[in-house]
Amino acid sequence: MAGLRQAGPSGSIFAVTDPSASQERQIRFENRQPQTGIDFVLRNGTTEDKPIIDSVLGGVAVFDFDNDGFLDIFFTNGAKIATLEKDNEKFHNRLYRNNHDGTFTDVTHLAGVAGEGYSMGVAAGDYDNDGWVDLYVAGVNRNILYHNNGDGTFTDVTDRAGVRGNDPSGKKPWSVAAAWIDYDNDGKLDLFVVNYLDWSIEGNKVCGDPGKRLSCLPTIYNGLPNILYHNNGDGTFSDVSVLTEISRHIGKGMSVALADYDGDGFTDIFVTNDTMRNFLFRNLAGRSFAEAGIEAGVAYNGDGMALSGMGADFRDINNDGRPDIVMTALTGETFPLFLNEGAGVFTESTYQLGVGWSTSQLTGWGVGAYDFNNDGYKDLFTANSMVSENIASYSHERYELSNALFENQGGAGFRNVSAEAGPAFRVPRAHRGSAFGDLNNDGRIDVVVAVIGQPAEILFNNSPNGNHWLLLQAEGTRSNRDGIGARIKVTGESGFIQYNHVTTAVGYASSSDRRVHFGLGPDRRAREIEILWPSGTVQKLKDVPADQCLKVKEE
Repeated sequence: MAGLRQAGPSGSIFAVTDPSASQERQIRFENRQPQTGIDFVLRNGTTEDKPIIDSVLGGVAVFDFDNDGFLDIFFTNGAKIATLEKDNEKFHNRLYRNNHDGTFTDVTHLAGVAGEGYSMGVAAGDYDNDGWVDLYVAGVNRNILYHNNGDGTFTDVTDRAGVRGNDPSGKKPWSVAAAWIDYDNDGKLDLFVVNYLDWSIEGNKVCGDPGKRLSCLPTIYNGLPNILYHNNGDGTFSDVSVLTEISRHIGKGMSVALADYDGDGFTDIFVTNDTMRNFLFRNLAGRSFAEAGIEAGVAYNGDGMALSGMGADFRDINNDGRPDIVMTALTGETFPLFLNEGAGVFTESTYQLGVGWSTSQLTGWGVGAYDFNNDGYKDLFTANSMVSENIASYSHERYELSNALFENQGGAGFRNVSAEAGPAFRVPRAHRGSAFGDLNNDGRIDVVVAVIGQPAEILFNNSPNGNHWLLLQAEGTRSNRDGIGARIKVTGESGFIQYNHVTTAVGYASSSDRRVHFGLGPDRRAREIEILWPSGTVQKLKDVPADQCLKVKEE
């Protein structure tokens, strides 16, 4: 389809060598949870009345907390709903250390990250540039910033840092997600917190019939403004939500995704809202933000309707150098795919790209645009489940759904290959957040999915094709240490060009590997790698061999 042709720097369409032309595009995953030692079960503490918080939890982070070169896994977890306290170990958040052999060890209590309260989302990032990745956990009335001490332990520094999430009146909000972003390009990671509904135990609404209650619609609750914290560089943050005009916009936020969509060198912010228009905060040179969702064409779907937005990824899916947006929503709404046309405008192309009908039958949470078969084109993964566990009492819909996989057909749209991708895609469960990264450093992107009431899914990518790859870890010197916001262009030896950028804000309430993955198809090396750092520095590497995890320090 025309929307997936590769465009040159001037915007003209030109012919390129397709790195996947002679390669199999097979994608296969295997759920190896029983062999990994990961026994985490997402507990929502649900009660007879099905309060709305019991359906929207479940963030996951994959990140290297101990700097051993392998990704570890962190899960958020719920609490007893009446008290919103983790009064039992089954409600603890969990951290699993990667043992480098396909197994993991639970180090939650040693690390000190069992948590407090009813946790929802997580964001991983090195906010103090000390070389150790820190964690921010978002939740109901309780957000926590954990500082990584570099010795296998974390310290709760929330109060000292000033990031509890309270509004100016001191009210504690319900935060679902968060993202680390260097919005002013000063070399320090700032923090964006996504808030959902003005909800409390005392003000909880009850919906549905006795004995088969439903999670109430968010339309009966008021929304909340999001929060932006500026990093002061001394371990503390300042709430700049008013100063930057973020707080002017009241939403019902569920996820956040980051990219420089207009190419001005400053990272912009996309927020999915539940039953109301999405927000696209255009970064005005690091000073303030203008909400541009309507004028950009991403506030509503192509029919002008607001969606029940859940997860999102903000990434270039058609290799034209402009980041696009994919998001998940409810059954009947499709999972909209917005193509970035340049000049600050997007076009909703869901049906044109072949994902409309399939996704209209699904309700999705986690989502990620990654090249799972290393053919040079990003595919789509979605973690699916209906919202209310009693939905079958009121409709033909099932609560538990299978995950879905959409394979990019080499630039000619997407094809639903869920049935072919392995048994893991034929098991209906109450899936929620998902995180993406290469757990065993074999060059294939794996997926971790949280599941309400059942063990998490640890989906190892065992796609059989022999395509080549690169995994780049960008480390800033003048930019932030994690390289978040850096934009990367890779030209293969065949001349095929693709783009990506450094971000951990992917999917629903989750945080993915900061290393940037490129599938190279048959190309055994990259002719050139060009990195545009947040500091403005442009760095180029020539003739880089494929099939390696490569650390690149900003020069």
